[in-house]
Amino acid sequence: MRHGMKQKKLNMTRSQRRALFSNLTNALLTHEQINITLPRAKALRTFADNMITYAKKGDLNSRRLALAFLRDETVVSKLFSTLAERYKSRNGGYTRVLKAGIRYGDAAPMAIIELVDRDVNAKGAADKARVAAEKAAIEAAEKAESEAK
Repeated sequence: MRHGMKQKKLNMTRSQRRALFSNLTNALLTHEQINITLPRAKALRTFADNMITYAKKGDLNSRRLALAFLRDETVVSKLFSTLAERYKSRNGGYTRVLKAGIRYGDAAPMAIIELVDRDVNAKGAADKARVAAEKAAIEAAEKAESEAK
């Protein structure tokens, strides 16, 4: 009998799987599209869909459950503000898995997992903002140094 065998183990312990899917869900909700292996993408769908369902409920308990899993306040605030509004009329199926060929190094099947109706500008937006802030800080330091001379 197959009792308690709903999820794939992916050759990891339970704690490793939980950490992996927490981090992958963070990345997916932040960038709204990520490239990972096909079995991980198929397993990640349930976690991402559950987080969006929590956000659509919008109560305090749902926010605490999402924060306990994701462990990142900025992702949780984006989840409960932007993504909850975007998917309030959709009854599930918040993610899409697209096959993306074979990885060159080990011939693993790759996939792109993305949010349905995603914001195209969200992918890499946090990294671009961080780089722009670093450049501005360096320019301000150089300007202050040149004024000091």
